[in-house]
Amino acid sequence: MTSLLKDTEIQARASQLSGWTVEGDRLRCTRKFQDFIAAIDFVNKLVAPSEAAAHHPDIEISYNKVTVNLTTHDAGGLTEKDFALAKEISSLK
Repeated sequence: MTSLLKDTEIQARASQLSGWTVEGDRLRCTRKFQDFIAAIDFVNKLVAPSEAAAHHPDIEISYNKVTVNLTTHDAGGLTEKDFALAKEISSLK
């Protein structure tokens, strides 16, 4: 199992991620797109990096908005896996 990060580690890593917030035991990012098709296109782009990392986000879609939530369920909170995937997701257009 992956080790949970300490609060100081979480805050330090979160400060390096633009557009992400820490909400309880998860990282959260909401992106707004031109329309539903563009939102779904973005969601589809999450598949490859998530599969490669064997780490899968919780995703909420509301028309042209996509909210991505990351947490390491089996560890019960935030781990390095969450921040690594958040960084990769942030690079997606």
